[in-house]
Amino acid sequence: MKPDISMQIDLFYELAVPAPSGRSEAQVYHETLEEMSLADELGFGGVWLVEHHFMPEYSHSSAPEAFLAAASQRTRRLRLGHGVVVLPYNHPVRVAERVAALDILSHGRVELGVGRGFSPQEYAVFGARMADSRDLVQESLDLIRQALSQEMLRHRGRFYEAWDVQVLPKPLQRPHPPIWTAAVSPDTYTWAAQQGIGTMAGPFKPWFLIKQDLAAYRRAWRDIHGDAPPAPGQNSRFAMTIGVLCLEDGDEARRLAQEHFTWYYTRLLAQTRPVLEKFQESYGFYKKLGYLQPLLKRAINVPLLESMGMIVVGDPAECADKLERYRRAGVDNLICAVGAGGLPTEKVRESMRLMARHILPRFQPA
Repeated sequence: MKPDISMQIDLFYELAVPAPSGRSEAQVYHETLEEMSLADELGFGGVWLVEHHFMPEYSHSSAPEAFLAAASQRTRRLRLGHGVVVLPYNHPVRVAERVAALDILSHGRVELGVGRGFSPQEYAVFGARMADSRDLVQESLDLIRQALSQEMLRHRGRFYEAWDVQVLPKPLQRPHPPIWTAAVSPDTYTWAAQQGIGTMAGPFKPWFLIKQDLAAYRRAWRDIHGDAPPAPGQNSRFAMTIGVLCLEDGDEARRLAQEHFTWYYTRLLAQTRPVLEKFQESYGFYKKLGYLQPLLKRAINVPLLESMGMIVVGDPAECADKLERYRRAGVDNLICAVGAGGLPTEKVRESMRLMARHILPRFQPA
């Protein structure tokens, strides 16, 4: 019997090109497009693609707008998500133009995720100041919403000026595609509720912290917007990203996860460890108990990642049971990193087919 609370199952891609895999960039790009076509056929809800720069092996996804445009021509129903556009080094008018064009090409299937980014090297190369990141995101978001939804753009701000400008094309989804933000610090979840946009919890936070963020976001949304359904242009959904590998042989799934998922999370946490260390200042209770220390200090392995609620690995029955806790907690979109760490595409496809057979009917809205 279908649960009263549904949870959309999406897929997450970073376009990793690990040297040990022996795959080329071109191979990764084309195999990922084929996996997205399969996801469309199998009935997954959507796909999300990151924007990263200068991160060899870990992520070669520096032009997600081009990749998603290609995916739009190979799929018919799948939602296509920016997860996320890094606003401090993307001009907001160009973001609006690209999003609108993609929305037309995809017949209205775009999801726009935005964020601040976390790489000092990216900020330095693109000429932005990390100290300005919050103000840049706020002004950019205001400008993007106006550019997508209004006939004429009239904006004068601290960073940008565009007066009596007609931004074209316009998106099919009106007033604009659903907007999300990557949310890391606790304050961002409250800000997202104030802005009336959805939140996306990244793959590097343990579930016990994300549960707090989910509760804070829901509480802030109710305080600001009440219990009425979201107004046009608002998005009240909560998404989180985890690694998922579902195979008929659960032991094989754990063996492959130990090789590929640990590669991925080791590099992910190396990138984001300074951010996690800052979390301890925001989550004082957990700082005292030292609950983040395993992620900050110890070697990464599958049992540790499973205990932190950051991956789900096993046979179909195991995976479905483990995923229940996220649905019960009220996660709206579970974004599954099915190919994390350069997992071979044949295993990714096997996992996707099993998820479509055993997991999608149980969790996803019809």
